[in-house]
Amino acid sequence: MNWKKGLLIAIIALVVIAFFIYDLGSYLNLSYIKSQQTSLQTWVDDNLLLSGLVFMAVYIAVTALSLPGAAVMTLVAGAVFGLLSGLILVSFASTIGATFSFLIARYLLREPLTNKFQSHIDPINKGIAKDGMFYLFTLRLVPLVPFFVINPVMGLTTMRARTFYWVSQLGMLPGTAVYVNAGTQLGAIEQAGDIVSPGLLLSFCLLGIFPWIAKAIVGGIKARKKYSAFSKPASFDTNMVVIGAGAGGLITSYIAAATKAKVTLIEKHKMGGDCLNTGCVPSKALIRSTHFLADVRDANKLGIKKAEVEFDFADIMARIKRVITTIEPHDSVERYESLGVDCETGEATIRSPWEVEVNGKVITTRNIVIATGARPSVPNIPGIENLTPLTSDTIWDLQQRPERLLVLGAGAIGCELGQCFARLGSQVSLVYRKPQVLTNEDLDAAKVVESHLLEDGISLCAEHTPVRFETSDGQHTLICEHMGTERRIDFDQLLVATGRTPNLQGFGLENLGLIKQGDKQLEVDEYLRTELPNVFACGDVIGPYRFTHAASHQAWYAAVNGLFGQLKRFKVDYSYIPFTTYTSPEVARIGINEKQAIDKGIPHEVVKYDLDDLDRAITDEAAYGFVKVLVKPGSDKILGVTLVGEHAAEMLPEFALAMKHKLGLNKILGTLHAYPTINEANRFAAGVWKKRHAPQKALAWLEKFHRWMRN
Repeated sequence: MNWKKGLLIAIIALVVIAFFIYDLGSYLNLSYIKSQQTSLQTWVDDNLLLSGLVFMAVYIAVTALSLPGAAVMTLVAGAVFGLLSGLILVSFASTIGATFSFLIARYLLREPLTNKFQSHIDPINKGIAKDGMFYLFTLRLVPLVPFFVINPVMGLTTMRARTFYWVSQLGMLPGTAVYVNAGTQLGAIEQAGDIVSPGLLLSFCLLGIFPWIAKAIVGGIKARKKYSAFSKPASFDTNMVVIGAGAGGLITSYIAAATKAKVTLIEKHKMGGDCLNTGCVPSKALIRSTHFLADVRDANKLGIKKAEVEFDFADIMARIKRVITTIEPHDSVERYESLGVDCETGEATIRSPWEVEVNGKVITTRNIVIATGARPSVPNIPGIENLTPLTSDTIWDLQQRPERLLVLGAGAIGCELGQCFARLGSQVSLVYRKPQVLTNEDLDAAKVVESHLLEDGISLCAEHTPVRFETSDGQHTLICEHMGTERRIDFDQLLVATGRTPNLQGFGLENLGLIKQGDKQLEVDEYLRTELPNVFACGDVIGPYRFTHAASHQAWYAAVNGLFGQLKRFKVDYSYIPFTTYTSPEVARIGINEKQAIDKGIPHEVVKYDLDDLDRAITDEAAYGFVKVLVKPGSDKILGVTLVGEHAAEMLPEFALAMKHKLGLNKILGTLHAYPTINEANRFAAGVWKKRHAPQKALAWLEKFHRWMRN
């Protein structure tokens, strides 16, 4: 704490102590004021300006320091200054004092409390950013909520002081008017509580609800204004039209059909979307093939002196196509039509909130769900226009293995595909701006992955900023800036893995006014509704988690809220989203990791079990990685889990189940796991926690008991 804060605390403490030691509150007592009303009135009449300034100064001090007496002073204002003048004086004095209290709390308390309780304060700040004015205005209208609590608490949030001031002045005005008006009849008042009857309190409470009613009305007016440009059909062909047949669109249409709604699914390209055709399925097929190549390479670790393998790159790519073809029927038009979904192959165009055109015909619908996914984004680096960069969409068309592959980006896609091509024999350079791969993961997790990428022969180019590409005589070179120096990296083919961009264009969103130039994703509310309440969205087009399982999770909410929202709506729950990266070793996590806990100031205890101690990992020559569990201090409540190792993704569901159903490490410890399995590591991690929290006093008594039994 700096000396300025210390001085301010000392001054406030001295003033408050003096207030109570010298019994200054007795001068703000209603009985005393009434006994002095005549002389007080005379002094005010003779010194109107001075008395007004003194009154405001005292009122501001009382309010700023949350001292008792503000209610009585409000009555005095009405009694000696009259209704209009008293109302003006109290309105400004109370608001200025409240703002001082707000600023004092912000200056003295916000930083230390935010650092200590960030996980609790962050959601509050999100709510304040979205609806802060409504919260404050509502609280100001209801006298049951003490203002001396509101002022400092709001100071701990991110609300701007200017906003706090004018909303407070406006919100406190009705209550202030009631008290000032009552003060004009001071003689009839025996105590401050006489002013506020139960009926008046109820009226204020109803008044407090008014901003939310007004907000709903304003939202309805805005939606009606957007709808006014379109003609609503008298009847509808379907209950729901879903645009996009990736994971989100497929699950949405499946749920709609399962609940006997009439639903039309439109896909312009291939059923199954990115996951089946260019994402999860082909990448995992490639990972399986290259994992085998790594096993052959490391055969000596299994006691095999020599193992050889011969392969053709084109055959591996053909296998990937075969795997896709085998899985295709799961997502096919035939299957979904058998489930009751009307499938249309063609480009959809949204004509209105209730009309979608496809193949020359217009389908009228009560609801629209946009599930158009995302595409790989290509960074604007000078010279890249002279190349034909590969992406996670196009790499599957390769028929020849690149000798030198440059990968931009060290996220999940870059690391997975980079490792695969290194195991296929390509010279892989992984270029990334940050100091570690998988920047969202804990450093210890990233280090384990990095060590294996290096073992596979990948050149890790950390903290390299791409500057430009050069091409000369068929030779491609990336010029990077690294630690203030220029570095040149030669390559044959470029793979861009720097993120994905939502698909917002080409199907009529602009006809609805839902996107503007520069929008990076489609905005939805907590029910997955756009600004038009009958138009929903799910999956990669909205984020925030661009995973197949996240899109499937959102799809349930989009379907149910679209079909049954008039009866009951459900807020989408992102509490337990699994994160998985299928490198070797895999990285899987759920909840918060250690990096997030530290950044957000969330109190936590780290429990860690290293897999080099696990029997099954040792037998499989996979004795690397760890199970790391974050728990609430003094409790076995699980806050988050990070797993690193072979089959880490398969180990995660046990923790996901435990967190979802509020089961702690004690329950996992008490669950019998088959021996020897990788999943035993979860139980052993729980054992580490239990040993750390063993009741030492009870154990000491048990030791004495056993000694006594021996004797």
